[in-house]
Amino acid sequence: MKKYDVVTLGELLVDFTMNGTSGQGNPLFEANPGGAPCNVLSMLQRLGKRTAFIGKLGEDSFGKMLRKAVSEQGIDICNLVMDKEVPTTLAFVHTASDGDRSFSFYRNPGADMMLREEEVDTSLLQNARIFHFGSLSMTDVEVEKATKMAVETAKEAGALISFDPNLRPPLWRSLDMAKEKIAYGISQCHILKISDDEIEFFTGTSNIDEGVAKIQEEFHTPLICATMGKLGSKAYYNGVQCVECAPFLCKDTIETTGAGDTFMACVLNMVLEQGLDALDSSRLYEMLQFANAAASIITTRKGALKVMPDKQDVLDLIQKMMAVCITEKQIGI
Repeated sequence: MKKYDVVTLGELLVDFTMNGTSGQGNPLFEANPGGAPCNVLSMLQRLGKRTAFIGKLGEDSFGKMLRKAVSEQGIDICNLVMDKEVPTTLAFVHTASDGDRSFSFYRNPGADMMLREEEVDTSLLQNARIFHFGSLSMTDVEVEKATKMAVETAKEAGALISFDPNLRPPLWRSLDMAKEKIAYGISQCHILKISDDEIEFFTGTSNIDEGVAKIQEEFHTPLICATMGKLGSKAYYNGVQCVECAPFLCKDTIETTGAGDTFMACVLNMVLEQGLDALDSSRLYEMLQFANAAASIITTRKGALKVMPDKQDVLDLIQKMMAVCITEKQIGI
């Protein structure tokens, strides 16, 4: 038995999300704990899994707030390092009317970039069933070394490797460099979550099936999950099976922050419970349906890490939507 179901390494930051205007007409921003790796772990904790995070924060008020928030989710933070010199990374999330986002980062440098290879506790990696990471822990040379060492250590210990590119163009010195690091991540992983925009960026085609086929041909990734926003999601399994699931569209969507991370956690949860070698079309569809529903719920809430849905919340939404579909069929809509 491994001590942890999932261990992640990467960025932990404050997402300042828009939250109305002041009496003077100035925009107000709410300081939400964020960062893709910990968002994933927070959802997994809600699903009853054991998790740990490897990363670095500034020893400032934001860093202390984040450390407390992550610990309160039940995530093991024994390898969360505090930096006395470099401040915690900040991100300002600007939300469009349709819920889509753009980002402004204060990370030059940010504490998450300062994690060093010798600061990583390898015992966490050796005791993980899955190790999950993204591309943002490879934007700087030293933290990239730490990331690659973590991948190698987890693999040697028999862990599955999970990767989400989580492309944020403003954080890269060049997009060619981003593409190179994303290629490394895909080359190492057994489970890939990638958005439609990232597929187009990485493969040069907006056709999801063609883009995934290119990735499978080069990297032979066992499980690829493509998220397509309002068009739902697809799962590609062992290069021979493709399953598609419609989205759960909510009228009260606020923003999409954390939706992809919530989806990713649900995918990992299915792999943990069923195994990577036992995902037939029925289980793949069940996985996508649950992941789509969970991602939909998080779009109706401010922030992500502290407000992940419980399993019953997700099941209730699925049941509600299925009831609506049955009713519509009965009345001929």
